[in-house]
Amino acid sequence: MEIFARVVAAGSMSAAARELGLSPAVVSKRLRRLEDRLGTRLLQRTTRQLALTEAGQGYHARVVAILASIEEAEDFVTRRSDRARGTLKVSAPTSFGRMHIAPHLARFLKDNPDLSFSLDLSDELIDIVGEGYDLAIRIAELEDSSLVARRLAPVHRVLCAAPAYLERAGTPASIAELQERHVCISTRQQEIWRLDGPRGLELVRTGGPIRTNSSEVVREALLAGLGIALRSTWDVGPELREGRLRVVLPQFRASKNVGLYAVYPTRRFLPAKVRLFIDFLAGLYGPEPYWDQGLANWSR
Repeated sequence: MEIFARVVAAGSMSAAARELGLSPAVVSKRLRRLEDRLGTRLLQRTTRQLALTEAGQGYHARVVAILASIEEAEDFVTRRSDRARGTLKVSAPTSFGRMHIAPHLARFLKDNPDLSFSLDLSDELIDIVGEGYDLAIRIAELEDSSLVARRLAPVHRVLCAAPAYLERAGTPASIAELQERHVCISTRQQEIWRLDGPRGLELVRTGGPIRTNSSEVVREALLAGLGIALRSTWDVGPELREGRLRVVLPQFRASKNVGLYAVYPTRRFLPAKVRLFIDFLAGLYGPEPYWDQGLANWSR
């Protein structure tokens, strides 16, 4: 079951074999043995990719739950030691993971020497249960779900632009002027900004010379002076402090309900490795995260 789940998560037998320390031939043989015992095909194999059959999809969902239960049972026995063991598999947004998780992993792993870490960065919404993640870091306004979420820090998102752009195009004095006279750059996923202001909710439709699905491309375009963007202070805090970016229309923000969360499956027993990492991040960020230090009052 573990080999099958690892093959699905890795996307190929050879990648799963490397992760498990087995040969591809052994992995293939054990999968064939599993299918023979079940009397059905779980995976469609081609020279380039693997795809789950309908039976494989249902079996995979149940196998992931079974493996999680086994891990919980083992963790229950060892919980009193408070030691993190095994591999912690985490999903996080690309830019945030690079800037605010990766630099701190050395300290976390030093404190937890029996643990290995698997960090996958993606701006897509990941099915953490179906893909076998222990937890995901999400920047969102969370709605009801079957998952458990712990708020790690507030997220402040402000309108900002490079001084060169403002000198060339002027500084907007209102939302109407922002919409009518300025270049507002964003990803395709966030082409409409929902801003909280003195009169309540304001909607701004973005557009400009660049269309992209990458938040990092928007960031670089912003720094290059191509327009105004809505950015989180965790992303552009240093540039705001150094004057490479300036806040415009500080009375308008993205929703204050958006926060930074650790999201994990609902479990009766939370594995020590998950609990310790969430506690580590909560202590690292907190209600006044380090990336907001030194910014003006509009960042609060």
